[in-house]
Amino acid sequence: MKKFFLGLTGALLIATVSLTVRAQNVKYVLDKKIALPGDGGYDYLSIDKVNNRLYVSHGTEVNVIDLATEKLIGTIDGMQGVHGIAFDNKVNKGFISDGRGNAAVAFDLKTLKKIASIPLSNKGADAILYDPFSDKVLTFNGDSKNASIVDPNTLKQTGTIQLSGAPEFAVSDGKGRIYNNLEDKSSLDVIDTKTMKVIKNYPLAPCGGPTGLALDQKNQRLFTVCRENKGMSVIDITTGKVITTIPIGAGVDAVAYDAETKLILVSNGDGTSTVIQQESANAYKTIQTLTTQYRAKTLALDTKTHKIYLSVAEFEKGTRKALPHTFTVLVYKLQ
Repeated sequence: MKKFFLGLTGALLIATVSLTVRAQNVKYVLDKKIALPGDGGYDYLSIDKVNNRLYVSHGTEVNVIDLATEKLIGTIDGMQGVHGIAFDNKVNKGFISDGRGNAAVAFDLKTLKKIASIPLSNKGADAILYDPFSDKVLTFNGDSKNASIVDPNTLKQTGTIQLSGAPEFAVSDGKGRIYNNLEDKSSLDVIDTKTMKVIKNYPLAPCGGPTGLALDQKNQRLFTVCRENKGMSVIDITTGKVITTIPIGAGVDAVAYDAETKLILVSNGDGTSTVIQQESANAYKTIQTLTTQYRAKTLALDTKTHKIYLSVAEFEKGTRKALPHTFTVLVYKLQ
């Protein structure tokens, strides 16, 4: 029995060491490029895990890619200025924040047909999410410094949440809390989805100008990426304290956390993505600076394949003027 115990201990130790070595040697490489039609600006990418589809915001429309084939299968168009996409699979509906139209646009997740354009009383809808705890869709409105509450069943706005500043990305823990970055205040609001009110506000210094936000549910950690100081800060959500800040590239917009690989993926507008290894809840290190493309600043992570998808266009040299017919999704895989 003692020999068996020692053997088992040794095997577990070897397995742990192997996983650690593999994690340290992991590397993202370019897999392919998916050309998409049309022109215009671009913002969020979102993955509907249930239907295995990638949604890419693009000017006045959303391009939809089947992740099994990685080919374009449809387009949702006719909007004024698209930002984010959220999913309520329980009622088979998706929701798009149409910032310039001051609306949340509902569509069928199977057919991709538009169901309704829901007028919002608040201006500047940007980030959007579905919160399963409250069964509500929320748009985060930069111009109005608030959030609109939409009922996915009645397709009507049911209220407004006053925020502490201009919101950027937001994440839900699915248990009654939503965390929302405030870009102009360099702080983070905590929303109670039972009362639909802000109950706490955490300063994020040294983070300046926070944009993207991701959640590690198990370790109760938030990852917020910040443009002004070019850093990713790790926040303990039980205390609101910043644990550490890791250098990243310039012009960051998005971040994603892969709970299986323990990797944090950060997309920067300077043409890089920073790949950070989570060694423990409080210890992090950069393991790769991936070369992508200028202004490939938003991404989505497929947690099934661990691939990351970044939208981008080509630009006239030295300008931010996109060249026609160059809109593309870059696909990177683990090697």
